[in-house]
Amino acid sequence: MSQPKQNQRPTKVMSLYNRVTKLPFGNKLFSLMVSRMAPYFGTVKPIISELNVNRCVCQIKKRKAVHNHIQTVHVIAICNGLEMAMGVMAEASIPHHLRWIPKGMSVDYTAKAGSDITCVAEVKPEQWVPGDMLVPVTAYDTDGVIVVQGTIKLWISEKPSKS
Repeated sequence: MSQPKQNQRPTKVMSLYNRVTKLPFGNKLFSLMVSRMAPYFGTVKPIISELNVNRCVCQIKKRKAVHNHIQTVHVIAICNGLEMAMGVMAEASIPHHLRWIPKGMSVDYTAKAGSDITCVAEVKPEQWVPGDMLVPVTAYDTDGVIVVQGTIKLWISEKPSKS
């Protein structure tokens, strides 16, 4: 069976993003919609600032609700942002004949997160094949310093055929 090179038409998430972000405060509105679909993401009040096929960027503001005991952004809040970026990227990018589910996350804490955080998840188009898929994820502070980096492992499988 031959594999499609890439999505022939946008996914539902990509179409929604393209429509909603044309509106005033569209990125915030889209991010709230995603947080309603997966409520736990709302705990860090993330904003999707960029979404393209195979890449998503998510922002987390440094505020008291996401602080740890030393008043930096708690790594679990950052992991939340990284998982949101990965999940939105996956939903916006996965070829229509495939589905995904997360299997694990491995991260390294590389620096203190003393500012707002930018979370990025990005893959190459050829990674969308059945089996384990490692999605590189990286979190940066406002100076561009990497504060967390790692991978989120996904299980990619064919959707069951409709009979």
